[in-house]
Amino acid sequence: MIRRHDMPFGAMLEAEGVLFRLWAPRVQQLEIVLSWAGGKKRRTMESAAGGWWHHFAPGLGSGVCYQFLLPDGSAVPDPASRYQPEDAQGPSLVIDPAAYAWQDDRWRGRPWHETVIYELHVGTFTPEGTYRAAMERLDDLADLGITAVELMPLADFPGRRNWGYDGVLPFAPDAVYGGPEDLKALVDAAHGKGLMVFLDVVYNHFGPEGNALHRYAEDFFTPRHHTPWGPAINFDGPNSRVVRDFFRHNALYWLEEYHFDGLRFDAVHAICDDSHPDILEEIAAAVAAGPGQDRQIHLMLENDHNAAHYLGSGGYRAQWNDDFHHALHVLLTGEKDGYYRDFSDQPTNHLGRCLAEGFAWQGQPSVYRDHRARGEASAYLPPVAFINFLQNHDQIGNRALGERLSSLCPAAALRAAVAVLLLSPAVPLLFMGEEFGAISPFLFFCDFGEELSQTVREGRRWEFAAFAHFSTGKTAAQIPDPGAESTFIASTLDWTQRNLVPHADWLQYYRRLLQIRRDEIVLRLAGVPGDSGTWHLLGKTGLAVHWHLADGAILSLYGQWAPEPLFLDLIPKGRLVFAQPQEATALLQQKRLPGWGVLCLLDEEAGEQHP
Repeated sequence: MIRRHDMPFGAMLEAEGVLFRLWAPRVQQLEIVLSWAGGKKRRTMESAAGGWWHHFAPGLGSGVCYQFLLPDGSAVPDPASRYQPEDAQGPSLVIDPAAYAWQDDRWRGRPWHETVIYELHVGTFTPEGTYRAAMERLDDLADLGITAVELMPLADFPGRRNWGYDGVLPFAPDAVYGGPEDLKALVDAAHGKGLMVFLDVVYNHFGPEGNALHRYAEDFFTPRHHTPWGPAINFDGPNSRVVRDFFRHNALYWLEEYHFDGLRFDAVHAICDDSHPDILEEIAAAVAAGPGQDRQIHLMLENDHNAAHYLGSGGYRAQWNDDFHHALHVLLTGEKDGYYRDFSDQPTNHLGRCLAEGFAWQGQPSVYRDHRARGEASAYLPPVAFINFLQNHDQIGNRALGERLSSLCPAAALRAAVAVLLLSPAVPLLFMGEEFGAISPFLFFCDFGEELSQTVREGRRWEFAAFAHFSTGKTAAQIPDPGAESTFIASTLDWTQRNLVPHADWLQYYRRLLQIRRDEIVLRLAGVPGDSGTWHLLGKTGLAVHWHLADGAILSLYGQWAPEPLFLDLIPKGRLVFAQPQEATALLQQKRLPGWGVLCLLDEEAGEQHP
């Protein structure tokens, strides 16, 4: 099987040679430098209407390096480069998409309700930090009960270390992890093991170093909107059609040429677009009309605005649910700084609303956001329209010391939270190493030039100066330097821990819960409608949540979010599927739930009545 996505820009292999195209509406002349083994030439590109330039090089093919020469003599890479073997500012390489022979001809994806996501950073997932090394761990993930691997962004970034959110060439998977065929082999191998593969993409900004677009295509950006990274990408101003096509094709490129099963769109609240349809709606429509007709494609959002209208009929399967994380994090750790302020008042109530209705904030004023209204009504959406998590790259890595949750709360409390995460109907997400209680931090790291690295280092310390622990110069020095290689190395998973106590116990715990989810819950999720959940508090710290599932059964979770025991008014109805801790089973007949206790029950005879 050969897969290739054709697009109106970049380098296209044709029978007689290579066609090069670049949109550069702000230049009066343009040249291209071509080099290959035993040859090099410099040619003038021809201009065309609408700011386009093109050059056809007969007799050439894959393996040719090329750069565009601007009128000032400087060389820039192709913004639609498929590969950058010498980093983001080096020459681009012509790639033959048909060179890789796919083995997954029969793969049509998996239904969304079966999804259990495992987020990973390729560079720190293994000591080798490559696509090929990640392939060697796929059996471990499948055995755990994972059904989807989500890769943090791969778009080419400057240097050798980065989270991926500073990418500047969206079509080029970064060479530090391997070549394009290595990435395709990883996706292919995952499909062979029944695993979906998702990719995190960033369409809200370009990274701060290595982006040359403003030098020849200033219309890629607009002064009409501003973002935390400066002028916004131009999705709705003059000349925005080409910009919109660039990102629409990028989404289709990853889905078609690399056969990804879905995309996670980073921080779409920072995408500024007043047009109708907006760029998110346009991309969703293009995917549905393209690869979505042949197989199951899943699009996911990160959206601080809690804009529920994008979900379901809006074209997107689900949204990362920060509200779920924040409510549980407050309950587990007692932290109330920053965005946790919005959840410090009645966190158990916020958790109940998240579990039953999706978002905790559905239009109410947010204290953290200067009392601005946040969110839209979400109870009408099915539970699987939300992706819940206890940890992810942001929630660990944006902490000053990159601590994982296992070092921030009692083990009993974390076990209760994990049970709720994996046994509630929403789609769960795990962050790499979480399943065996990894003790390695996940820190913020990058590899910029010295001037920018210094700025990032100082900015990181300024960011945490408002926290009491880091308010002095001495304590601020504890914050790892993002630009130091040691910070990156410290974030690498140590897989040898999996066989040691207590890590092996954690691994078995996650595996057991995912087995229960697969055997008892997943088969009842297909077709669960919206408005299927209800919740009520049990005293001040207890919570009961109930969901009507597709087969008529009622799934119930009871939890006590404090170390003291909880006394119940009645014995919960249904077949006991899981209890944490073990003594919770024996205490159930006494109408008692131990501290940090969780019960999961299925009432298969419930009909339309709640327990």
